[in-house]
Amino acid sequence: MSDMDAYRASGTERLRTDDLLALMPKHGASALDVGARDGHFSLLMAERFDNVTALDLSQPRITHPKINSVAGNAAALDFPDRCFDLVFCAEVLEHIPSPALERACTELARVCRSTLLIGVPFDQDIRVGRTTCSHCGQTNPPWGHVNRFDEARLANLFPSLHLAERSLIGSTRERTNALSTWLMDQAGNPYGTYSQDEPCVHCNHPLGEAAPRSFVRKLITKAAFLGQRLQRPFIAERANWIHLRFERAN
Repeated sequence: MSDMDAYRASGTERLRTDDLLALMPKHGASALDVGARDGHFSLLMAERFDNVTALDLSQPRITHPKINSVAGNAAALDFPDRCFDLVFCAEVLEHIPSPALERACTELARVCRSTLLIGVPFDQDIRVGRTTCSHCGQTNPPWGHVNRFDEARLANLFPSLHLAERSLIGSTRERTNALSTWLMDQAGNPYGTYSQDEPCVHCNHPLGEAAPRSFVRKLITKAAFLGQRLQRPFIAERANWIHLRFERAN
């Protein structure tokens, strides 16, 4: 089993997938999967829709008679207004910095004829799991997540659509604090998400591996973890993901 197959089979990922499918229309003529990557959701959507367009920055490699794979940018979609019954965009918006984020959301709403389904991490503390790029030395958010979303921020990005349904999925208590974040930065962020595919958000090079730590940096790392442990009893649980289904009123 590949790493991706193992990830798809995990309990948390199955929970996320099942909820998105429950929010998705059961059938329709056309659907757009924005950020299709390996085509996991595109293939599931092909069971419900007559035609599915799978879009990513690089053309996805998906072989299916109902799926048309295209390269494109969510902030500048090359499709007519209101041409898809469903526009699906999950685990994408957290990667797009402003002002491209606002343009992308306007584009998603523009090409949506009926339903827009959005999924993002919920209220993620993007200081946890930061990395330090081995090429430029700059600090990066985990997994290339440059945005933090709650329901209000998401809803405000789609003013032309009606929020029809919301789901909060999973649970986590993952938080840090300003002091521990600063200490981890000083230590070179040795426990960041260096296995991610996303490049450095500053120089666009692969992140590389975490830098070797000196004795002093090891002490700083321990101090950062101590700060996180001391605050843990005061951190409330929250959901891992938020899924919003928008509908076009007219």
